[in-house]
Amino acid sequence: MQNALGLMGDQALMVAIALALGIAGITALFLALFWPRRWRMKYRMEIGFVILLVGLVFFADQRSTATYKAYEVDLRNGGVSGQIVDPAARAAFDQQITVLAFQWGFAFTTEGGEISRNAVRVEPDQKVLFRILSNDVIHGFNVPVAGLTTEFDPGAAREVWIWTPSKPGKYLIQCVNYCGVGHAQMKAWLVVGGSNADMA
Repeated sequence: MQNALGLMGDQALMVAIALALGIAGITALFLALFWPRRWRMKYRMEIGFVILLVGLVFFADQRSTATYKAYEVDLRNGGVSGQIVDPAARAAFDQQITVLAFQWGFAFTTEGGEISRNAVRVEPDQKVLFRILSNDVIHGFNVPVAGLTTEFDPGAAREVWIWTPSKPGKYLIQCVNYCGVGHAQMKAWLVVGGSNADMA
């Protein structure tokens, strides 16, 4: 299954709620405009709508905080996402991958020296460390399914890590910093499970 937008779980729920509220709001607006005065929305409905929105904000904040804490929990020994990981902590990772970003693509190098362009294969439920480099301009590295976004300057290494998804499939990796005319095509795949043939 390809999950190009990374809409899973809580993200899909929030998108569905936002879509439903948008449709309900537009419907209420048209009803308020075209129904006779006696059918106009009562103030308590508006207050209820505001309370619902505030509740959604708290829900989104709680889920975002839970995701952040889950990704940072194992980095308390001095390695913080976005910084160089202490060599002693590297044994905790199932796989370490070097990523070279360039205009306009990604090259992935595994510990075994295998190089692939715009796709990298990992196993489900692995803790994977990415060492990210740029050889030209500032790029971004975004893995929506893992909730990971970072940017990095040319000539400076950045290390970030993710837990790979449990479900096999192809998941989007993209540059999120405008890096020139080919920026929109600067995408790659995180291939979870499968074989090298799935990286095409």
